[in-house]
Amino acid sequence: MSDLPFTLDQLRILKAIAAEGSFKRAADSLYVSQPAVSLQVQNLERQLDVPLFDRGGRRAQLTEAGHLLLEYGDRILALCQETCRAIEDLQNLQGGTLIIGASQTTGTYLMPKLIGVFRHVYPEVAVQLHVHSTRRTCWSVVNGQVDLAIIGGEVPLELQSSLEIAPYAEDELALVLPIFHPLAQKDTVQREDLYRLGFITLDAQSTIRKVIDQILVRGNIDPRLLKVEMELNSIEAIKNAVQSGLGAAFISVSAIEKELKLGALKRVNIENVVIKRTLSLILNPNRYRSKASEIFIAKILPQLSTLTANIDFLSSLSEEGISDLTPAEVSPL
Repeated sequence: MSDLPFTLDQLRILKAIAAEGSFKRAADSLYVSQPAVSLQVQNLERQLDVPLFDRGGRRAQLTEAGHLLLEYGDRILALCQETCRAIEDLQNLQGGTLIIGASQTTGTYLMPKLIGVFRHVYPEVAVQLHVHSTRRTCWSVVNGQVDLAIIGGEVPLELQSSLEIAPYAEDELALVLPIFHPLAQKDTVQREDLYRLGFITLDAQSTIRKVIDQILVRGNIDPRLLKVEMELNSIEAIKNAVQSGLGAAFISVSAIEKELKLGALKRVNIENVVIKRTLSLILNPNRYRSKASEIFIAKILPQLSTLTANIDFLSSLSEEGISDLTPAEVSPL
């Protein structure tokens, strides 16, 4: 075959249709007309001599050939993006993009702080944060869709051999109560007290809920014996419910920093019990590692514990002039 039967634009269109579920929404997301999208798909099917969509239903469904082309197309587009980032590195971080992945709690409460520090030093580097489940985030790293990721759950077994996994930090799970709850007057409660409380939790099928239950078990707390009064679908909803006096909850310390400072929630320790989970840094060892990602790993990630002194840290970074570091001087974890 002398010429490729598809273009990168056609692969982008195919990916957009698969993601959006319709030609019209795909056209809107790509800022082109629907007839232009339809024409490109028709040309692509004619060049490949195979149908890519089953047009019998209301939603655009890929055929077997369409799924196959989408799978390879994702890899081709990811490699193109990787190539562009490698070329952008030649500009010594005067531009380019850093793509970071994170699981839900980590991405919502931790990563924005670290990204803010990085952007202060390298304002010309565009940063994207993709927040998804641990499983989906791991697949994004494997597929080259993100440069690095911080996750709180377990890496799927089938992906462990394809990833470089390093412990990053400890994330503590705190027992929080309404400030007017009787036990909120104490600094410490007994493990047995937990089984008399009413709890607000995430949905039992949610990944974060399962992770929290696993952490509780490691702390010798049986989550099956906890009295669940209400199940909600987000950490923010749980925090608001606890503030309103609807029950107690176990929440990551990183998610309640503001509420504790404002006195909106009361954190109570459990005697002889510290409940923690390990956050992990995951990388794809077979993918190009940009200078931006290397500096983020070596210079920004270690500063998690010093973010409360953010101004002093930013000043020290500027004085050190870390933008002058060469890739050889910045070693990943």
